[in-house]
Amino acid sequence: MKKLICSLMFVAAFAAADAATFTMDTKYFTPPDGMATIGDSHGDIAVSPKGEIYVSVQGGAHSGIQVYSADGHYLRNVPGAQPDFHGFIIANGNIYGVSRLTQHIVEMRLDGRTVLDIPARTAIADAYQEHAAGKPATNLTGIAVAPNGDIYVTDGYGTNYIHRFDKAGKYIASFGGKAEPYGFDTAHKIIIDTRTKPARLLATDRRHNRILAMSLDGKFQGVVAENLRLPSAFALYKDELAVGELDGRVTILDKDGKVTATIGQNDAADQTKSNKARPEIWQPGKFYAVHGVTYDKQGNLLVTEFNQFGRLTRVKRE
Repeated sequence: MKKLICSLMFVAAFAAADAATFTMDTKYFTPPDGMATIGDSHGDIAVSPKGEIYVSVQGGAHSGIQVYSADGHYLRNVPGAQPDFHGFIIANGNIYGVSRLTQHIVEMRLDGRTVLDIPARTAIADAYQEHAAGKPATNLTGIAVAPNGDIYVTDGYGTNYIHRFDKAGKYIASFGGKAEPYGFDTAHKIIIDTRTKPARLLATDRRHNRILAMSLDGKFQGVVAENLRLPSAFALYKDELAVGELDGRVTILDKDGKVTATIGQNDAADQTKSNKARPEIWQPGKFYAVHGVTYDKQGNLLVTEFNQFGRLTRVKRE
């Protein structure tokens, strides 16, 4: 692994001579005043059209959605934002998220005004839900929005079905699940892959360490990548797919699903896959439990981890 001799900056290993390289900077973000870290995090990260960085944080003095400037300084919180957006994106200029505790699907303006609120357990057909105490139950984890405005959510901690709604919130259909050909075991996050024509849906199959592809109407298309390390999230930049892995790594795949770079690989099994890693053991060139990834307009990566203290990293494209 090539190293950049600079405090707290490390260069990713790369698989091909012509591939981009990436430099981790774990000190890029400045938390809110009085906080050494951002707070207990089990969420996601996204970039607004203005280039501001939005991060969901479930605990601490500034829980909810924190907003940072492009240069990493805390600016404000989104008024009224839920503290439990396990998965969220910014699309069409709005925030779309799934609430882990209330199991609502929410669309809101960047200023916090709610546009759409779908109570998942009453909106989704009973046949595609688990039932607890005789009542429908979902455990939604990820969300995506198609070019036509259709909303897709995945029940990644529950049935592993993916549910589709139109842009007005009307339920359309469900597909996926634990049975073949999908065979999901923790369909944790989803994304619309616009690199193909027509666009398709990608989903992490976390416990099987792979990514699956489907058409936007739910037809199974195949395995895109295998042998990952608990893939939990992804983001697109041009023909590149960044995969955030809970087992301490970010992997970069090309359009054909081939690995072009690995970033921050942590092989200490007792440090990864959980939110227990304490700040005193954090190393600047390693990840611990990647839970959300996104790109800025320049192709730099922004990463949030599943961590009780909260950890943000900027990964600069070289």
